Amino acid sequence: MSIRKTAVKLINFVYLAIRKYKSEDNLFSKRIDSFFEDTYHIHRFIARFFREIFQKPYEFREIIRQCYEVGFKSIPLITLTGFVIGIVFTKQSRPPLVEFGAASWLPSLIGIAFVRALGPLVTALIAAGKVGSNIGAELGSMKVTEQIDAMDVSAVNPYKFLVVTRVAATTLMLPVLMLYCTFVGLLGSYLNVHANELTSFVTFIESAFGSVSFLDVSSAVVKSVIYGFTIGIVGCYRGFNATNGTQGVGKAANRAVVFSMFLIFAEEIIIVQVTNWIATF
Repeated sequence: MSIRKTAVKLINFVYLAIRKYKSEDNLFSKRIDSFFEDTYHIHRFIARFFREIFQKPYEFREIIRQCYEVGFKSIPLITLTGFVIGIVFTKQSRPPLVEFGAASWLPSLIGIAFVRALGPLVTALIAAGKVGSNIGAELGSMKVTEQIDAMDVSAVNPYKFLVVTRVAATTLMLPVLMLYCTFVGLLGSYLNVHANELTSFVTFIESAFGSVSFLDVSSAVVKSVIYGFTIGIVGCYRGFNATNGTQGVGKAANRAVVFSMFLIFAEEIIIVQVTNWIATF
């Protein structure tokens, strides 16, 4: 029996035990029971996504619209943030390198930092705050106003139309936004380097990518895909299960951002460890 099947059976067993034996005193405690119930529902929610994304009908038009909402409308914020981080990071990194006589390594340092960590992480955090909260609030509003129930009654699959399209859009657009953020950050860094050392753009780019390996680029793309899926699925889950009227909409948006950022940092640690393990071979 595979590890996945064992984990699924264990989650199902605990959930059914809680539902069967739950009383006023709870099976374990209120928080522990709630944690296992949420874990079960999240597992079902994610499994349903992978089941329905390959089934007809394919909502290509809605996916394209969501890609526009997630990608194009995030460009101004990504541009400003990436550009400022490139300038500030370069200004802060210059004095230590100059002190040790290694100022020529500054472009390589910036290239490695943006490709390995800053590009994917900054893009994911911005998307979690902007896109994740928007998805949570939008779906939460539709949930509490019973629009989702109305879609279900009208023979429209609300999960397919609302969740699958948004998660697919965030998963597809985060790598594109990451590459754009990295380019803008390197542009800001180049302007600072050029202002101090009159380095040409070609020389800066060659130095920046001279120490960047294929593993660095591929891991950055994989991270962005995982981050995009995380932001989309968390925002949709929180919005799809919002309750208590307008107050629940605000909580859904807030929880979507907080939980997405927490998972992004946890995934960053895991992916870095896996990447370092692969790099040793």
